[in-house]
Amino acid sequence: MSELPRGWSYIEIEDVATDEPAALTDGPFGSNLKTSHYTASGPRVIRLQNIGDGLFIDEKAHISEQHFERLRKHEAIAGDVIIAMLGEALPRACVTPDHVGPAIVKADCVRLRVDDRLTIPRYVSHALNSDQIRSQAAGLVHGVGRPRLGLKWLRVLKVPLAPRAEQQRIVEAIDSYFTRLDDAVATLERVQRNLKRYRASVLKAAVEGRLVPTEAELARAEGYNYEPASLFLQRILDQRRRRSSSKYAAPIAPQISGLIELPEGWCWASIDQVAAVGTGATPKRGEPRFWSGGTIPWVTSAVVNEATVDHASELVTQAALGETNLTLYPAGTVLVAMYGEGKTRGRATVLGIEATTNQALAALELIDTSPGFRSWILAFFEHNYFELRRAASGGVQPNLNLGVIRQICVPIPPVAEQVRIVQELQRTQSLEAVLSSSAVVQQHRIARLRQSILKWAFEGRLVDQDPSDEPASALLERIKAERAVAPKTRGKRAKRKSAPA
Repeated sequence: MSELPRGWSYIEIEDVATDEPAALTDGPFGSNLKTSHYTASGPRVIRLQNIGDGLFIDEKAHISEQHFERLRKHEAIAGDVIIAMLGEALPRACVTPDHVGPAIVKADCVRLRVDDRLTIPRYVSHALNSDQIRSQAAGLVHGVGRPRLGLKWLRVLKVPLAPRAEQQRIVEAIDSYFTRLDDAVATLERVQRNLKRYRASVLKAAVEGRLVPTEAELARAEGYNYEPASLFLQRILDQRRRRSSSKYAAPIAPQISGLIELPEGWCWASIDQVAAVGTGATPKRGEPRFWSGGTIPWVTSAVVNEATVDHASELVTQAALGETNLTLYPAGTVLVAMYGEGKTRGRATVLGIEATTNQALAALELIDTSPGFRSWILAFFEHNYFELRRAASGGVQPNLNLGVIRQICVPIPPVAEQVRIVQELQRTQSLEAVLSSSAVVQQHRIARLRQSILKWAFEGRLVDQDPSDEPASALLERIKAERAVAPKTRGKRAKRKSAPA
C-alpha cells in the first residue's frame, strides 16, 4: 500500500458500511431470480449492464411487487453504492440515482450502504473505480473469459480515507472534471454518429447519380461523345455468353418496376447479368481427410466485416475440394453474407486471395473484373445493406438466398463516371477514417485522464488539504466508539478471510 497524505487512513470496504444488517450484500443467485421472473413493470432489477464507471446506465428490467418483497434483503435505494463483480475492469461502481425507485441488485452485483458519518457514497464509488483499488483486486479476481471478484475479497479491499471534509472537496472536484470530460465524450460520440450519417448520405448520392457530375452532363458541356452504361452492360452480356461452356441460360432480367429513375446514360442490371453467382459448403467435420493438413483457404461469413479478405482462419484439403460442393474462387470475387449474425447479413467484401467459402456466403465472380466496377458493386452493397436485410426471409433468423442475390437490381453508370464516383468515394472514406481515428484516440485519452484524476484524488493531490480538518484516524476511532456503545444494531459480519499473498 502506498504512503497516504497526513490525516488520511486506510479502511476496508466492509468497514465503511452502515450498522444495519446486510449493509454489504450481493444479489440473489440461482432460482431465486431468473429471467422468467421479469415483468413489464414493477420494482427494478439492477444488473451488470446498469453499472458503468461512476455512471448508472438506465437499462430497465422489472419484477413483481410480491417477488420484490421476498428479495428485499437485496434492496438498493438512492445513494447506495452498487458494484459490478463480473467483467473486465473490476470492481466497477456507481451510485444508485434517485429516479430508480424500489430496486434490488442481481447476481454478480453488490449493494453497499455506506455509513455517512465516515464517508460519502460518491467518494467510495470513485475510489472503487480507481486504478489503485483495481490493482489490489487484480490478484483476487478469478475466472478465464468471465473474470469475477468474490464478495469475500471485495470486503477486504482497502480504500484511502481522507478527512470527512476533504472527501467532500474531492468528490466535488472529481465530479466537476468528469462533467467536462463527459461533455467531451458526448461531442466525440456525436461526431462519430455524424460521420456514419455522412457516409450513408454520400453512398446514397453515389448510387443515385448525384455525387459527381454525370458523364452525360460533362459530354454536353465539353462537346464530346460518351458511351452509355447500356453498351457497357451489353459487352458484359456478350462476354457472359461466350464464357458459357454448356447450353446458354439467359440471366435474370432486372425488374425495375418501382425503382428510382436513373440519370441519363445509366441503366439497371441484375446481379445475375453482371456476375456468376455461387456459394460454398462446410465439409464434414468428422472427416480428417477434409481438414487435416489442409492448404486451401476456407472462409465464413465473418469475413464480410473486413475490407479485403487476405487470410482464412481454416484450411481444407484437396479432397474436400474434389468431394464436396466447395468451389475455389479467384481473388477479386465479391462475397455477400446470406445468413449468420444479424449485423452480418447483407454485408459484402472482396477476396484478396484464392479461397473457398461456406454456404453462408454468396460468391459473385464479376464478368467485368476492372477495379472500378468491383468498387462500384461493393459501394452499392454497402448502401443497400439495410435494404438487403429487409429482403431476407426465414422467420426468426431471416436469411438471404442465391435466388434473392441474383435478382438484386444494380444501377450502372457509364464506365468513366464509375471511375470518378469511386475516386470521390475513396476520398471521402479516407477523410472519414482520419476523423473517426482521431475521435477514437481522443476517447482513449479521456479514459486515461479519468484515471489520472482519480489517481491524483486518492493520493491527496487533487484538492487543497486543510490542517483544521478532523483526521480520518480520529474519525474512525470516534465511530468505532459509537458502534461499541450500541453493538446490537450492527449487522452480523462475515468471518474474515485473509487475501491471498
